[in-house]
Amino acid sequence: MEELGISFRSGLGEPIAEPPIYRRIADSIAARIARGELEPGDRLPNHRDLATEFKVNVTTITRAFHTLKRRGLVETRPGRGTVILDFRNGAGRFQSNPSDERGVTDLSVNRPATAGYLDALADVMPRLARDRRYASLKDYQPAEGPIWLREAAALWMKSTVPGADASSLFVGMGAQHALACVLASVSRPGDVVIADEVTYMGLVAICRARGLILRGLPMDEHGMRPDAFDEACLRWQPRLVFVMPSLHNPAAISMPEARRRALATIARRHNVLILEDDVYAPLVEERAPAFAVLEPELTVHIAGLSKCVAPGLRIGFALTPRALAADVVAAFRVDCWNICPLSALTATMLLEAGAVETIIESQKQELFERQALTSAMLAGYALRNHPASPHAWLTLPESWRDRDFAQACAERGVMVMRADPFSIGRDEPPNAVRINIAAARTRDDLRAALGTVLELLGAPPQ
Repeated sequence: MEELGISFRSGLGEPIAEPPIYRRIADSIAARIARGELEPGDRLPNHRDLATEFKVNVTTITRAFHTLKRRGLVETRPGRGTVILDFRNGAGRFQSNPSDERGVTDLSVNRPATAGYLDALADVMPRLARDRRYASLKDYQPAEGPIWLREAAALWMKSTVPGADASSLFVGMGAQHALACVLASVSRPGDVVIADEVTYMGLVAICRARGLILRGLPMDEHGMRPDAFDEACLRWQPRLVFVMPSLHNPAAISMPEARRRALATIARRHNVLILEDDVYAPLVEERAPAFAVLEPELTVHIAGLSKCVAPGLRIGFALTPRALAADVVAAFRVDCWNICPLSALTATMLLEAGAVETIIESQKQELFERQALTSAMLAGYALRNHPASPHAWLTLPESWRDRDFAQACAERGVMVMRADPFSIGRDEPPNAVRINIAAARTRDDLRAALGTVLELLGAPPQ
């Protein structure tokens, strides 16, 4: 189907497995949207006209449109047909702050399980004005972040990336901001980004906003399948691959060393940049080597303090190869000029005093207890978790669909995340929900919420 503008042959000239025709049609339209050939508000031809153009039946076009709708690229409007959405402003929206509604236990937002940060902050605040760097808070800061924070952060990150150096470390307003700035610096609209078939929904939002084509690849119990990654590199020539090797969000998988090495080898062979989101690594006791250790010249390593200390601090880091440093700094400068120096100094003092490690240790101990509780209460169901993970991934019984289950939980005062916002590259999202066990205010709240989940699992939907 040359009219789709997609080639499905391997580098040796041999044919490789093709996706269904309806998905190729959806991909073709999505690519035109990403390139700006189709703009927000443009109306697509009707189903019958497109079926004639592509020489397929109307049902195939209907499935292609359904795929585009699920990706948040189009919508059907009465009297206007199917139109292109302004995905740069509207798509990928999700709730980032927990609900404070009375009687609701919000297990949909990932946040630390203890108040350790607030205790440490109360200790730091009286000393802030006496710090030698306090006077600089009134001034602009370097786009890459103050040198004192970058040095403290590089030292802290050495447990994950021993070669971390302040000269290649850049500071953003949280890991999501760092991730967005890196993508802005290394990609352009229409580039292909490879990720797992369920992945961090913040990446999905960024790719839609920047006009990047996000392709989801099959996973197994160890993460992204190397054979699928190798085939995708041959098929799509991606600009980069996004990986979450530690406590994958949402699937709660920690990638073993052998899998990391296999994926790194493939990325090297195809010269594909590795974007490693490793924000959960500080919570893991025994860590496999980071991609930034295995392939330092091909990996941008994202870290931060939101998941292990506090999201309210808004501090994230991008450790880049030297060849990309200038472009990444320029993206940070264009996006925000510089981060808030008050947050920068607060984070620096916490790092220098060892408070960050103390907070993380208390988080891990609390997570151990909560994950043990979750495993015990949901024993017998298809639950994937990790002793140090803030979340768990629950595959539902066949009697439930994820949307209905999440709605039933909400009606009982428990909020969980269904699979759809995380899902890419599949006709139907996994029939699963993410349960953020760290989000409950107390263990008693978590126990009560899991009791509701357990009760619903055992009852067929009404």
